[in-house]
Amino acid sequence: MYVFNMISLLGGLAMFLYGMRTMSASLKEGSSGALKVAMERVTNNPVKAFFLGLAVTAIIQSSTATIVITSGLVAAGVISLHQSLGIIIGANVGTTVTGQIIRLLDVNSDGVAWLEVFKPSTLAPVALIIGIILIMFCKFKNHENIGTIAIGFGVLFSGLLNMTAAVSVFSENGMLSSLFTNLGNNRILGYLIGAGVAFVLQSSSATIGILQAFSLSGGLTFKAVYVVIVGVYLGDCVTTAIVCSIGAKPDSKRVGIVNILYNLSKTLVVLVVVGILHGFGVLDGLWDKTITSGGIADTNTAFNLGCAILLMPLVGIFENMSRKIVHDEEVKPSKYSELIDGLNPVFFSTPALAFRSCYNALNTMLDLSIQGINKAIDLFTGYDTGVIDEINEEEDNIDMLTDGVDTYLVKLSSHVSSELHTSILDHYHKVVTEFERLGDRAVYIAENATALQKEGLKFSEEALNELGVVRELMNEMLALSKQSFVSRDVDAARKIEPMEEVMSSMLNTLHDNHLDRLHEGKCTIHGGVIFLDLISNLERIADICSNIGVATITRANPGIGNVAHSYITSLHEGVDEQYNEVYTSVHDKYFAKLEEVEKGEKA
Repeated sequence: MYVFNMISLLGGLAMFLYGMRTMSASLKEGSSGALKVAMERVTNNPVKAFFLGLAVTAIIQSSTATIVITSGLVAAGVISLHQSLGIIIGANVGTTVTGQIIRLLDVNSDGVAWLEVFKPSTLAPVALIIGIILIMFCKFKNHENIGTIAIGFGVLFSGLLNMTAAVSVFSENGMLSSLFTNLGNNRILGYLIGAGVAFVLQSSSATIGILQAFSLSGGLTFKAVYVVIVGVYLGDCVTTAIVCSIGAKPDSKRVGIVNILYNLSKTLVVLVVVGILHGFGVLDGLWDKTITSGGIADTNTAFNLGCAILLMPLVGIFENMSRKIVHDEEVKPSKYSELIDGLNPVFFSTPALAFRSCYNALNTMLDLSIQGINKAIDLFTGYDTGVIDEINEEEDNIDMLTDGVDTYLVKLSSHVSSELHTSILDHYHKVVTEFERLGDRAVYIAENATALQKEGLKFSEEALNELGVVRELMNEMLALSKQSFVSRDVDAARKIEPMEEVMSSMLNTLHDNHLDRLHEGKCTIHGGVIFLDLISNLERIADICSNIGVATITRANPGIGNVAHSYITSLHEGVDEQYNEVYTSVHDKYFAKLEEVEKGEKA
């Protein structure tokens, strides 16, 4: 008989843990955008940081996730170790919110109809019904995510109900009463059990929730429970520190160490204060009293909030101790090491933060590529080997960032589920390759300039003037490409394709003009070959700009992704008024400039 009750208990525990994990994961997914903005704006004011940590943890229902994310932000250089201290303490208080929700187990309607709504036996099926309706029948933004949160909430309470039903059987034969009496008499054992269970479950909220479920048996007393609660603090923070330390920078590891130091101090404060109060008889009325689910939630909240107030002034000491425990690495940082460090796996649970790290790296890649192209073109009028070295060095950095972002996106893909995040992932996958190709063009153009220099040749004044006009159009396209990516500006992206067509026509004109100069003996054959290769590189740059624009348009209109080639073809057929208007305007503007150049040459 008891075997089946044990199976029921473990099944309820499994449902509870799964519901909590599902709800927490969906809350992180749904709030990650706001979470990103909030945590990036944290100040050096520890009180503000405390409330931020509390609020974020209350929203995502996981202090471990909050502290691990904070560790990642520290590694990425978004916030400093000092700024993170208040968040850590706030996260420890915020995790008590889950227990306050679970205290609904104590609701006793006593015939009052409206109170029946708040009983878990009502909330569980209602949440499940709402969740499945949202997932299966609703079609609005984030409907699946909100539905999954509701399902998680329902499963959580269903698991609690199963657990409490099974626990009641064990309480009838005195087994639980005997167990918790022993825990009350052996505080070290209770402390170790709390720490061990929290370490295994990787969640203080889940461990406290299990205690709350067991409290319905009526066999738990304050003296047996409070040491278990205190033990939970250690077990949870050790797990967090381990996660923070995996492949992390020193300051990132220190976040985990500070959390351990704070929780050890919290443990000591609670044990000493409770011991003193008990010794003076202050707790006599509470010591052997049966504790309810609400009592456990209040005890946990009181411990955390009281310790936060007492220990907040000591955060500087925790920071100094962490620096003595974790020493700085004697490694020369890369120019873009913060961007690489920002590509941290700890952000996988909050995709918005992961995408922000990718965005920062991609934005830098695009800037470096654009700068490199212009530096390379300048070499035709003022050759400088130092500039060549700069271009090659930045190309190596672009390649490094490309490898980092590409690998990160592949690993991130298994953690992305929402349509919004999937579209961002696809967008970044496309542009990372295009930005790297832009960087390559800078190198190729620099090689053109080097080849010209080695032969002791120069482009004619006419050729340089024509290139000046083409360069102006190229930079306008590059600026629109950057605007379309940085601001997700679809209007800017739509202007690129007609400009690419104008660029193609202009380069054909330059090609014909070059052949005329070659026939007239104004240009050498070898110099002409280099000129034509340069034109080819400029054409590739225009093509890449077009691809960047289409990627932005596709992100806003996912249906275009599968028919991108047909979409571009239809534009060239003249069926799009906006395309025709931009093409005509740009064509007239730049071909007029070319005509002015040609007139100047003839004059």
